[in-house]
Amino acid sequence: MTLAASELSAVPLREDAKVMGLVGMAHASSHFSHLLLPLMFPVFMRDFGWSFSELGLLSTLFFVVSGVGQASAGFVVDRIGARPVLFASQTLFIAACLLAFSAESYATLMCVAVLAGLGNAPFHPVDFTILNQRVSTPRLGYAFSVHGLTGNLGWAVAPAFFTLTQAVWGWRHAFMAAAGLYVVILMILVWNRAYLLTVAADHKSPISVTPPNDLAFMRLPVVWWCFAFFLLSTVTLAVVQNFSVPILKELHGVSLETASITLTAYMLFGALGMLLGGFVASRFPSLSDRVVAICMSAAAVLMALCASGVFGQTGTLWVLAATGFAVGIAGPSRDLMIKKATPKGATGRVYGLVYSGLDVGFALSPLVFGFFMDQGWYSATLLGAALVLLLSVVAALGVGQRTARPA
Repeated sequence: MTLAASELSAVPLREDAKVMGLVGMAHASSHFSHLLLPLMFPVFMRDFGWSFSELGLLSTLFFVVSGVGQASAGFVVDRIGARPVLFASQTLFIAACLLAFSAESYATLMCVAVLAGLGNAPFHPVDFTILNQRVSTPRLGYAFSVHGLTGNLGWAVAPAFFTLTQAVWGWRHAFMAAAGLYVVILMILVWNRAYLLTVAADHKSPISVTPPNDLAFMRLPVVWWCFAFFLLSTVTLAVVQNFSVPILKELHGVSLETASITLTAYMLFGALGMLLGGFVASRFPSLSDRVVAICMSAAAVLMALCASGVFGQTGTLWVLAATGFAVGIAGPSRDLMIKKATPKGATGRVYGLVYSGLDVGFALSPLVFGFFMDQGWYSATLLGAALVLLLSVVAALGVGQRTARPA
């Protein structure tokens, strides 16, 4: 019997699946929080008269707090374990929703953005610490697939949830309903807390006596290659999320509804890609960096073709959706790639720093490509996003080169 087969037989599938499901539910709640405020922007403009710039600042504040907090949260996770940090995050989400329910001023919503950003910050170090410690190694590819898929589902559920609750009860009670949803999630996590227990890093060992050693991982070049990969790939994702609808309208004259459906198709195709990507990551665990590079290269080419308009109106819509599928396949292998680059006992710290690149990418992308959009450079915006995605391929291969050698 091989080591992998032996480990699989020792750990029941039901136990691994339960851990995946609990972590996936928590991850979905994190992505749900990204849209707590943006989905209510039209309502806030109507009721309070705030501008797009003022409301956009709330999203920027959310991701700045989340990014700084994520890099810091990894240290907390390594010291006290992932479970208490996860419970604290859900509590912060509840507090943010309750504060939004009573909001009467812009300053109050800024506090909501800060609370929600703090709640969102620890999720990647928390999630991956739990998955790496609690899921058997041969099933980690599937675990990462479930993790990415549930995150996308969190994005997908939020618009339907707030549209329905706001229409029935009004926007304030929509936030109250969201608080209730987070309470239910927290209760489920607490009830199943035994499946979320992790072992904190041993800070009493000779190699971890002084606080500076906690930062030793930051001297590893591979960590910064991982950070660069997430920053660059997220810049492209942010372009699709923020600007694909107006780009499709301007370049191809499609309706708002058609452009929005195309963005939804991109997300759904991405979810399907993640499902397939779980099998790919499990089948080729030693080639994770190359799988990522191939998929991201394919996505970059497809996005460049969208910019060219060579396929016409209908063809471009399908090609953009296919771009999401290519990126989705890379997701589980990407997470496996980061795992291989993570020193033992530093999971929370490394994942916290590396995944903060997501928040940096989300914050920087609108600043750069928003200027392109203001100039009417719609094709250049897509082409620029494709070029940035190719740079992320270089970063992925850089990670692979530095994890191929023994530490």
